[in-house]
Amino acid sequence: MTDNTQRPHDGPTSAPELPTTYAPADVEGPLYERWVERGYFEAHAKSDKPPFAVVIPPPNVTGSLHLGHAFEHTLIDALTRRKRMQGYETLWQPGMDHAGIATQNVVERELGKEGKSRHDLGREAFVERVWQWKAESGGQISGQMRRLGDGVDWSRERFTMDEGLSKSVQTIFKRLYDDELIYRAERIINWCPRCLTAISDIEVEYEEEDGELVSMRYGDGDDSIVVATTRAETMLGDTAVAVHPDDPRYRHLVGRTVRLPLTDRSIPVVADTHVDPEFGTGAVKVTPAHDPNDFEIGRRHDLPAITVMDEHAVITVSGPFQGLDRLEARSAIVAALRADGRIVAEKRPYRHSVGHCSRCKTTIEPRLSMQWWVKVGPLAKAAGDAVRDGRVAIHPQEMEKRYFDWVDNLHDWCISRQLWWGHRIPVWYGPNGETVCVGPDDEAPPTSGGGTPSEGWTQDSDVLDTWFSSGLWPFSTMGWPEQTPALEKFYPNAVLVTGYDILFFWVARMMMFGLYAMDGTPPFHTIALHGMVRDQFGKKMSKSFGNAVNPLDWMDTYGSDAVRFTLARGANPGIDVPIGEDWVQASRNFANKIWNATRFALMNGATVEGELPPAEQLSAVDRWILSRLGRTVAEVDALYDDYQFAKLSDSLFHFAWDEVFDWYVELSKTTFLKGGEGARVSQRVLGEVLDTLLRLLHPVVPFVTETLWTTLTGGESLVIADWPKDGGFRDPAAEAEIAEVQRVVTEVRRFRADQGLQPGQKVPARLGLAGTLLAAHEDAIRQLLRLQPAGDGFHATASLPVAGATVELDLSGAIDVAAERRRLTKDLGLAEKEKSDAGRKLGNDAFLAKAPEKVVAGIRARLAAAEADIERITAQLGALPEQG
Repeated sequence: MTDNTQRPHDGPTSAPELPTTYAPADVEGPLYERWVERGYFEAHAKSDKPPFAVVIPPPNVTGSLHLGHAFEHTLIDALTRRKRMQGYETLWQPGMDHAGIATQNVVERELGKEGKSRHDLGREAFVERVWQWKAESGGQISGQMRRLGDGVDWSRERFTMDEGLSKSVQTIFKRLYDDELIYRAERIINWCPRCLTAISDIEVEYEEEDGELVSMRYGDGDDSIVVATTRAETMLGDTAVAVHPDDPRYRHLVGRTVRLPLTDRSIPVVADTHVDPEFGTGAVKVTPAHDPNDFEIGRRHDLPAITVMDEHAVITVSGPFQGLDRLEARSAIVAALRADGRIVAEKRPYRHSVGHCSRCKTTIEPRLSMQWWVKVGPLAKAAGDAVRDGRVAIHPQEMEKRYFDWVDNLHDWCISRQLWWGHRIPVWYGPNGETVCVGPDDEAPPTSGGGTPSEGWTQDSDVLDTWFSSGLWPFSTMGWPEQTPALEKFYPNAVLVTGYDILFFWVARMMMFGLYAMDGTPPFHTIALHGMVRDQFGKKMSKSFGNAVNPLDWMDTYGSDAVRFTLARGANPGIDVPIGEDWVQASRNFANKIWNATRFALMNGATVEGELPPAEQLSAVDRWILSRLGRTVAEVDALYDDYQFAKLSDSLFHFAWDEVFDWYVELSKTTFLKGGEGARVSQRVLGEVLDTLLRLLHPVVPFVTETLWTTLTGGESLVIADWPKDGGFRDPAAEAEIAEVQRVVTEVRRFRADQGLQPGQKVPARLGLAGTLLAAHEDAIRQLLRLQPAGDGFHATASLPVAGATVELDLSGAIDVAAERRRLTKDLGLAEKEKSDAGRKLGNDAFLAKAPEKVVAGIRARLAAAEADIERITAQLGALPEQG
């Protein structure tokens, strides 16, 4: 496509104008603030429009916009912008998560710079300090969301620790407690010795590390047994050795005891089906207080659980190892066992998976601890049933199996955290062992005058897991437990768009809580899962890998639309998204292409005024582009409804660039040059096409489209404009006719390129188009191909039969005749070989007797095509000049 800024003729002097180039930095910020000021993104609970609600997966208050956020927000914004244009009362609910551990760590680090700890301040003062940090430094991601163009209802912004959401948390805790679905018990949890709290499974990151596998002999002689471990320090807490009941090697030992080395204790040998007789020696040490599997074995066999470390992972058992850090103790214990002759084998390095705290990277320690738990059995069953019976759809459907594998096998959920920042567990303990759970409308337990707790009553010191409050997000943000107009209007949400990585954690918890709190109504109709953003080589993005990208840097360089379009174009459901800077640059080029094409249209009188002329008044080119436009609208609608962001973005890209800009705009130039009624009709058609195209593109690239559309149409804003509808206009005949034009132009362009001709180089040509549909397009074909009329002295040096027509070119002095002769000779050789191969098969009677008629017919067609090619190429060779 040539430069669209060049005007083939003088257009209307009143045509609106655009700057020569698009400068995103000058447009995006002011445009977004205008949208917010005008209230375009605000959702009204009393509206008569049908609702469409989506929640934002609440980012941590400590966070900043990373590429994963930008990816997810782009998809949600595209959905909500389209629905708003379709006439829905659209709510995109924004907000942030208080992020218990992460936020407490941030503030504790700030205190550390002052030489203080949270214990120096005390709980109340420390919590006040966190609120102060939140007000001053937290939530920078909100400003970054504006940069990206998120169309959220800022008037409804929520925070998981605000007053309303705190009431929701207390209410559901109390209900679950009263229904005996929350209880307190000793269980094995993930413990972070640095953060000094239990952490959820999602906060544990597993990495392969080099460790040591030590095989140790317990007992002596025939009564001895060998076990292996990577955590030798835990052997101080062993209370049994377990073997499989059907393992003949150890049957004689079951029920007997063996001496535990380095201690004065003897421990039993128990039979348990959990043991894999094929792994290692087939015998395992059992440490119920420091391993979840061992804890379950211990419960089945009534074994004692001995805790051998404190909360800092320091050994507490009396003896030579007391006071050692767990890693120091590991080396010391192995050395002592070696000295005692108890080491049978040592394997190092031994590669194995080790869990780390996602916040501080400390190795987590499985630890027996008194904690609060949610009994998930009935809640998880309800969450599974909602998908099985069709109330909730998971997209893509193949992700259903992963969902069921999780909810059907959920263990009870540890919800207590040993932190000060978070929702305090609303349970009080009395002086005589009483336990009282307090709801939001209840007073604290028996109080003395003035409302303070009576002497001896204390509140549980723990806070709730952050996932507990974020699990209420779809309805707590709308005012639950109050039956608010917002809750009535917008619950359940239409769709949840989130990454498959938190399907098991956040999504499952929202399903469980939503179904429980809202009388069996799930929190959303559809769960649309996307993949993770990776670098251009498919590697996970990470600061430690050196490949992490700050999307704001790309926005500064290429504009937010370019970043958004790149992310959307890679978003296949449930599949990870590779992305590189060169792809963002290509998207920036696309935005520039849209800008230049619209600028050309405006300069040449494109308009949206008045009705489109009837089909009989339209040229084949006009009917072709309107037919293609209708098909594109239908295709994009279907892809949006299927959450196929990559495919719909690709469809729009190719329609815009390949068909509108590279073909229709170029073909229209001839019409505009001629002027008259044909030009006026095409001006209206071009206006219609761009109007519709900009509407279609707006949800993904909102800034450039808004600027262009308001200039083209004079409309108020695309945000509140109508979404295009497929009017059903189809013209297969016009599509076929223009396809032939495209074929001729493409073939001749390829030929010109093969000959080394410059794109703008003019060449004399004779077009044999008589009797074909191409005849009506001769002027356009000549302009697109830079073909001059055949004048006196014309000598056809090349003849190209294509699409039922013949294009003869006089390339005398314009091409390398010898090179053209070599090219044609090579093509002739290939055609002759094809003829020979096909002829040989058709002359083989045995082949003809066995081959299906369809195969034989195909070979005959290949033979006919080869013979036609030979005739054509031979004629072209004969037409070449003798010289050269």
